[in-house]
Amino acid sequence: MSQEKPQLREKGRIMSASEIERTLVRLAHEIIEKNNGADRLGLVGIKRRGVPLAERLAKLIGAIEKRTIDTGVLDIQFYRDDLSTHSARPVVAEGSLGFDVADRNIVLVDDVLYTGRTIRAALDGLFDFGRPRRVQLLTLIDRGHRELPIEATFVGRKVPTSSREIIEVKLREIDNDEQVVLVERVE
Repeated sequence: MSQEKPQLREKGRIMSASEIERTLVRLAHEIIEKNNGADRLGLVGIKRRGVPLAERLAKLIGAIEKRTIDTGVLDIQFYRDDLSTHSARPVVAEGSLGFDVADRNIVLVDDVLYTGRTIRAALDGLFDFGRPRRVQLLTLIDRGHRELPIEATFVGRKVPTSSREIIEVKLREIDNDEQVVLVERVE
């Protein structure tokens, strides 16, 4: 039984490359303000597109605060609670975040906040690496439709969507493109 990819129709561009950059600059300033600087701060990108976003934010914060900001990568496949909906069993990603999270202010970074299940899985994974002082969530796009009581501390843009619509974040590091578009499933 093969799963066909749904046909998608682009409905419009939500953010251009320059809008993404300006949004990240704003979010970097919000992180610094909310955390009273960058002391004991670490950014953890949720694999895939949360990683380049976290790295970009760390560079921006580092330039403002004149210090290096620790960044890490969190692969949440093993922690997903919807594994039965996937055909293949996930591979446990070995490794570490690259820095100690204990007693640190951690900002989890993801591209799109939707049901909240990815973030729940990310929290499970993060706490396997230690006990942070505080965990905050940053998302480039919050599209609503939460299934769990999870809200982002820092939001690039809120975009109300229907269940047929999908937000596609395209980043140059992964997609060789830079934009956020709204697409719709065509039936």
